[in-house]
Amino acid sequence: STSTLTAVFVNGFLTNLRPKSGPEPPFIAGVDAAQGSAVQLLYRGGERVALGGTNVTRIVTRLLSPTRAEIRFHAWEGDGLLTISEDPATGDVVVEPSAQSARPGVLACRWTMKGIRPDLQLVAPLYQGVKLALDDSLIRGGRWRWPQEWESGFVALEGKTGGFQVRCEDTSYRYKALLTPSPDAPNTLAFDTEEYGPMDANLAAGGLAWRINVYQGDWKVPAAQYRDWLWGAYHLAEADRVRRDWIHQLRFAVSWCPLNPAVLDALATQLNPKTVLLHVPDWRTDKYDENYPNYVPSDAARRFVAKGKAMGFRIAPHFNAIDMDPSNPAHRLVGDFQYRDTESKRLLGWGYDDKAGVLGVPNSNESLMNNRTRKVMVKIHPGLAMWRSLLGESIGKAAADLGLEAAFTDVTLVSGNFDMSLVENQTTSEGMKRLIEEMGALGVGLVMGGEGLNEITMQGLSFAQAHLFRSHQNSIDGLERAGGCPLNEFMFGKLCRTIGYSGLSGATPAEELRMKIHLEHGAIPTVTIGGPDDILKPNRAVKEMLDRARQ
Repeated sequence: STSTLTAVFVNGFLTNLRPKSGPEPPFIAGVDAAQGSAVQLLYRGGERVALGGTNVTRIVTRLLSPTRAEIRFHAWEGDGLLTISEDPATGDVVVEPSAQSARPGVLACRWTMKGIRPDLQLVAPLYQGVKLALDDSLIRGGRWRWPQEWESGFVALEGKTGGFQVRCEDTSYRYKALLTPSPDAPNTLAFDTEEYGPMDANLAAGGLAWRINVYQGDWKVPAAQYRDWLWGAYHLAEADRVRRDWIHQLRFAVSWCPLNPAVLDALATQLNPKTVLLHVPDWRTDKYDENYPNYVPSDAARRFVAKGKAMGFRIAPHFNAIDMDPSNPAHRLVGDFQYRDTESKRLLGWGYDDKAGVLGVPNSNESLMNNRTRKVMVKIHPGLAMWRSLLGESIGKAAADLGLEAAFTDVTLVSGNFDMSLVENQTTSEGMKRLIEEMGALGVGLVMGGEGLNEITMQGLSFAQAHLFRSHQNSIDGLERAGGCPLNEFMFGKLCRTIGYSGLSGATPAEELRMKIHLEHGAIPTVTIGGPDDILKPNRAVKEMLDRARQ
């Protein structure tokens, strides 16, 4: 019993959770603590090892103080511990799971929370924010990894007058995951604490605390609490102080803007260029997504950027944070630090073939070196100082050459737990934050944009190109249910503006929906166009975006 709530734990399960006062029925109830295991070990391929719920499990509960207890699990295949305490300052119940085994290969420790009241809706930072019923098919059976998919270590369960939250106050870039309900585990959430890869010799997992508390009102109440913690923990007042004023004056964006000076003239007839952000992909002497990190502007790009700057447009040419062409000479220096999958150890990256479409990265050395035209790229760990140096040298030269005030760095969302998780004592997420900050400090300073938006990248980005819910290029069925909850805009919008990604020409109902969902997430009105006529003779959806920008 804390200052805000009453909670009951049995065999590691939270079996009852309710506010300290008020008529609200319990948020969690009806849990059979004799069935299943509250704490589990995870191995390769999703293998789970239960540390409770078997007839050979011994459970020991110890009271350590009036506000701290622990539950020990001794099972056939491993041992675990669940420490439960109160934070007197907030009334939070703090749950810290850990687990160990004599068998190596431990990936994570999982703590499960079941019996959630079915009328509560899940509010979570998935694809910029969702508010969905627990049984919604969009989230059914998902495992959402932080920070690429689960964009902040926070969730809220919202009822008509209030609800409860679970959050993780972590500043150590430790990898975690959220599991959403499935048909065999309805009204259930689970929280994974991962060990850094490589996991082959890992014998234990743990070290993260999950904070639980109740609230009154809507989801903005706990989201504001998490935002305020994030602001203080990462000292973001300084980041806010150095943001350029013009990012908050933006009213319109063009993603994948064609390198056509007539587009500039067309836009200028409709909008004040100083309020328009242009993301420009094809500006180099090399083709798009080839020969990174070579960034040499073409003559056409020089003319376009010079004209756009003179008119006042905010222009952000497309760079890449971690992808590189393995046929580029720089690969000989940094290729040992490529991303590999934690479990399979395959190289991570991509390729593209005109006939076969998107390809996985080759795991043949010969194919790696001889497929530039198939856009083959590998991903280099951003914690590597040498990579950041090479990238900064190339971006810095291009920025000075073109007189840039802004730059867009692709793939900034791709950080997580990989086979080589730590390089120079930094995770990929910490390295990505550092990379963004270092690129932004080049020359007289660059306003940085990136792909995707999470609680780490937002600290250095001023604008981010967001993806729609599992709809990066093509929309999924049910996408309309993924809008309406601008959670990330609420938490991050003061530092980082959001723009739309792809399929925003408004030529079809599906594209109109994509534009609508972006707006519901708080994004700047964004279009993708083929030329000046799309602005001068706009279809209904593009006209709406222009009208909104003029308001």
